[in-house]
Amino acid sequence: METGTVFKPTILGFLCNWCCYGGADLCGVSRFQYPPYLRVIRVMCSGRVDPAFIFRSFLKGADAVFVGGCHLNDCHYNPEGNYDALVMSKINKKLLERIGVNPERLRLEWVSAGEGIRFAEIMNDFSKKIKKLGPLGSSEGLDKKELRFKLEAVTQLVPYIKLVEREKLRVPVRSEASYDKFLASGWLDRLFDEMIADKLVLSQIMLLLREKPRSTVEIAEALGLNPSQASKYLGNSSSRGFIRFDESQKRFVPA
Repeated sequence: METGTVFKPTILGFLCNWCCYGGADLCGVSRFQYPPYLRVIRVMCSGRVDPAFIFRSFLKGADAVFVGGCHLNDCHYNPEGNYDALVMSKINKKLLERIGVNPERLRLEWVSAGEGIRFAEIMNDFSKKIKKLGPLGSSEGLDKKELRFKLEAVTQLVPYIKLVEREKLRVPVRSEASYDKFLASGWLDRLFDEMIADKLVLSQIMLLLREKPRSTVEIAEALGLNPSQASKYLGNSSSRGFIRFDESQKRFVPA
């Protein structure tokens, strides 16, 4: 990316207090080197990193987000916390991809308190990749207004996403083998398409109508849908009482 200045990415890191934060501290004490792009927020558990934290970080200008936790089956706070983080990271990456943001901007890693050099290696690799990707949005071909709109639509959907994760995506046996089997089965992909993808479109429609009344054609153009697809989503939202058709304006408005 040829500009007058060198791109220095902003990377926000959510590090678990018991392991990854200790690894980062050991990295500093040991004077292992990595680029100074990381801004650290210490949390009690990687499973505590709410999806809203991720998308708000991007809304506030982060070019990438890093989540670091204890190794699986070695959680020092909540034995199931990092398994929750594992599944949510997969969902968050799919959401980023769906709105046109490179999912590689989000990274989840397990780092113990004794792995200072591993932390440095991860951050060197991640920083290199984010520098290559460039600033959030512009390198994906999204202007600031479009990027903010899409991120706000995802953030608005977070309570529903958490409900789906809790009710549909909890694996009964918390083990690496059971989660590997679950993720390899394609069930997560199918559930995302069935229960989350359409809700993301509906969330975007609601944001558009809060800006101003719009016709079916206007909504279709704004979201890259054909009119029949837009009509289907509008009909669904109308039947649920989320929106209504204003006859005087010949436009849809919030209910």
